[in-house]
Amino acid sequence: MKVLLVNGSSRKNGCTNVALCEVARALNEEGIETEQFFIGNEALPDCIACRKCRETGQCVFHDSVNEFVEKAKSADGFVFGSPVYFAHPSGRLLTFMDRAFYSGGAAFQFKPAAAVLSARRAGTTASFDVINKYFTICSMPVVSSTYWNHVYGAQPEEVAEDKEGLMTMYNIGKNMAWLLKCIALGKENGLAHPHNEKVLTNFTR
Repeated sequence: MKVLLVNGSSRKNGCTNVALCEVARALNEEGIETEQFFIGNEALPDCIACRKCRETGQCVFHDSVNEFVEKAKSADGFVFGSPVYFAHPSGRLLTFMDRAFYSGGAAFQFKPAAAVLSARRAGTTASFDVINKYFTICSMPVVSSTYWNHVYGAQPEEVAEDKEGLMTMYNIGKNMAWLLKCIALGKENGLAHPHNEKVLTNFTR
């Protein structure tokens, strides 16, 4: 089993990385393989609603989004991490997730996911809510912890001192490992995921 951990910060080794590494540590202890995917610092075009991905299965912009979706197809779970900017996740991560989930939504369905946030002081719960909505629209089990999924600190060394925050990250990894093993056991015993109906309507009809 493998979990992809997405670093949505513009700093590869910043506060968000500290949080993700603690989640990975717990997963690795449970025998779960992990890979951290850094979105990078290059410019990311926003979704332009061209719908070409419906024809080709890929976003028309050939960058880290398509690379990630390919990896997502064989992954079993996900953790999306972000710093908090003005009480929301990084614009970089939201652009990335908009395009990944729109062009490759099937790669995420029924796979557990967690959101983790890092902040100097506040805005984490609002950001947590934003990221979780990607999961719920894709029928993904949302992995919880023993507190809200965030760490505090303006610098990585400060996050390292947030003992409760790091405990929360560690417990996310433990809870995700347990859920992944439960899903695997269910599959071994013939329990498949549901096949959801989908009806699209507008408010006017």
